[in-house]
Amino acid sequence: MKQTARIISTYSADVMGVCSALYELGGMTVMHDASGCNSTYTTHDEPRWYDMDSMIYISGLSEMEAIMGDDEKLIADIEEAAKELQPRFIAVAGTPIPAMTGFDYEAAASLIEQRTGIPAFGFPTTGMNTYIHGASMALAGIAERFVRPPEVPVVQGSRIRVNILGLTPLDFSINGTDRSLVKWLKENDFEVVSKWSMGCSLDELACAGIADVNLIVSAAGLGAGRVLYNKFGIPAVIGLPIGPKQSGYLSDAMVRSAEVYRSMRVSGREDDMQGLRSIRIHPNDLDPVHKEEMVVLIGEGITNFSLANAIRFETGHKTKVLCATECPEFILRPWDVIAPDEDDIIPELEEASYIIADPMYQPVCPEKARFISLPSEAFSGRIYRNDIHDLIAHPEIILEQIG
Repeated sequence: MKQTARIISTYSADVMGVCSALYELGGMTVMHDASGCNSTYTTHDEPRWYDMDSMIYISGLSEMEAIMGDDEKLIADIEEAAKELQPRFIAVAGTPIPAMTGFDYEAAASLIEQRTGIPAFGFPTTGMNTYIHGASMALAGIAERFVRPPEVPVVQGSRIRVNILGLTPLDFSINGTDRSLVKWLKENDFEVVSKWSMGCSLDELACAGIADVNLIVSAAGLGAGRVLYNKFGIPAVIGLPIGPKQSGYLSDAMVRSAEVYRSMRVSGREDDMQGLRSIRIHPNDLDPVHKEEMVVLIGEGITNFSLANAIRFETGHKTKVLCATECPEFILRPWDVIAPDEDDIIPELEEASYIIADPMYQPVCPEKARFISLPSEAFSGRIYRNDIHDLIAHPEIILEQIG
């Protein structure tokens, strides 16, 4: 029972992450489940639903179909809908019931593609992981299938071209953070090629191979980053530009990575490109601590280690990240902790002087610590949407609350 959430909420599920990542790309996404999950997604996890159309459907799996394994009905229904709607691609993502019955997503996607002639994906989500798992899987599928090899020659001295990976409303809501990120990149003389995947079309994502560096802004972008790294050798820099010092580290790392990559593309040496694929840069070098109070941050790994670094740089406090979603350990600093369950989180809060987290974490926080609200769309849905901060444009909203 360790994984039972007795007090706090849970994060948006992996199937919702698939829907969020693919929402704006012109495809048809089908949740394979009984009716009900689509309304949960659209009302709690998708802030674009009322302003932007998308082909998000549910299979309406019945008890008898689940027991008898009637996969043909699902495939035939998708085929009929696809002929009418003509989506750019088809994605089928799963929930607990088909996971228990052993539904074969890869085989179903293959049959759907054969019958419709439309690229199809089967994402074996189970509803038991967080949105990070599903979104990363979905964006990796798009990168593998649609991104073309770079044809544009490298021009030394031209602006460095950047893909932003992991940009979804589940991490950044619709409060303007995506626009602030693009603005920061342009002000630092970078050219944005693609945004995975808010405010960007499938055709723009297909051009991602011309970029010189990937900026991974949440763990949802790690899958696509890995594919672009393996296919084209594009290096990745991981983090968010929060606060002046953190932003400076991030910009410098992007420039260094891009310059090395460009020189290797110009040389055309495959052994050089293979060597580049081992490079990982993220701004974890920290200034010395000169304050003893501990600031503990809870939530998605990349957002929170970026904010933690900014707090260290700007205030001198000790910081610790409790990563509550999927995140490779190399992303976090040595003293950070992967803590997906409330039983993992509660003991780590005892040493905190400040706690920064979604308001729905407050019931498990000790009273002696000052609680600083940082709502997450993926955790509390629309409840605190109006209070979600744009930390790129206004880091002082958090930093000024820490003494």
